[in-house]
Amino acid sequence: MSKTSQQNTATDANGVSVIHTQAHTSGLQQVPQLVPVSPGGGGKAVPPSKQGKKNSFVDRNSDEYRQRRERNNMAVKKSRLKSKQKAQDTLQRVNQLKEENERLEAKIKLLTKELSVLKDLFLEHAHNLADNVQPVGTETTTTNPENNGP
Repeated sequence: MSKTSQQNTATDANGVSVIHTQAHTSGLQQVPQLVPVSPGGGGKAVPPSKQGKKNSFVDRNSDEYRQRRERNNMAVKKSRLKSKQKAQDTLQRVNQLKEENERLEAKIKLLTKELSVLKDLFLEHAHNLADNVQPVGTETTTTNPENNGP
């Protein structure tokens, strides 16, 4: 069983090629595929928001153009200020965290030293207790002259 197909390509008003595929031996219905057509012969389709703007002439002396440029310039300034502020905030946070890290490292050193001293004291105390305790059954008896019987 061989499968052969025919393809018909047509371009619509928006510059999008529609490929119609028809399979002869298959009982399945084929769905048309949309393929963007660009002047370079391939690549990405142009978004609808920018399709009409390419061919339109812009009068740089018009009030509308000046207002757009002014709004755009203000938006750019605002964006750059926001970006600069964010960078400054990040730098400030980094410096705070560095200072906190240094304090915590100093505290760790101090607590480690304190732990070492307390551990040495504990071991010394435990060693002294072990020396003072005598094993059971090796008690020394002291003779009491008063308790000596006849």
